[in-house]
Amino acid sequence: MATELYAAFFIGLMGAGHCLGMCGGVAAAITLGIPGHQQPGIQTKRWPYLVSYNAGRLLSYMAAGAIIGGAFAGLANLSGYTNALTYLRLFAAIMMILLALYLGQWWLGVSKVERIGQGLWRKISPTAKSLLPLKSPTTALPFGMLWGWLPCGLVYSTLSWAAVSGSAISGAGIMLAFGLGTLPAMIAVGSMAQQLQKLLKNLYFKRASALLLLAYGVHTGYIAIKQML
Repeated sequence: MATELYAAFFIGLMGAGHCLGMCGGVAAAITLGIPGHQQPGIQTKRWPYLVSYNAGRLLSYMAAGAIIGGAFAGLANLSGYTNALTYLRLFAAIMMILLALYLGQWWLGVSKVERIGQGLWRKISPTAKSLLPLKSPTTALPFGMLWGWLPCGLVYSTLSWAAVSGSAISGAGIMLAFGLGTLPAMIAVGSMAQQLQKLLKNLYFKRASALLLLAYGVHTGYIAIKQML
């Protein structure tokens, strides 16, 4: 379990460039939408909004992980098919390999996976947008919870790990670890940390991260295949 938590955190951390593209504009909009954002001292006022928004986002990730982890664990137990989670683990390894290719910009097919959640997002997004501009840190929490359901290849890839976690609690833990890994990128764009943003968007950084993910995916897939034989 500890290895899966590290892997989930690593996916979030190394996928930072993708996070900036998907949610960076939202984090920046939160800052610009703060009442009196052009006044002196806004640096201090920004943090309650960013903390609330990201806390809401992580809560949604955990909820999704709990649902997926619990559902697949229940199906495996009901079916009595003891190797079910092993096959799912192989699938998760394949998803990680594909994600690595996507992050390294060698193959962008994973972006098509994001279409899975488009239908749900069309129903959620109007409510999320209605909360902007954020009037207080309190409204940033539900906004983050809604925005956490934005279709994202990184999230879906990590959910495949939550699916093989064996329980709802473990699934939620994996998604929490993933969410914590995304925090540096989201805090950076929200606080205008230009140097960190520049690093996260750097192609060499992305490809070095992708190679590490690729190696881990191949290793995990090899272990899963050995267990199946």
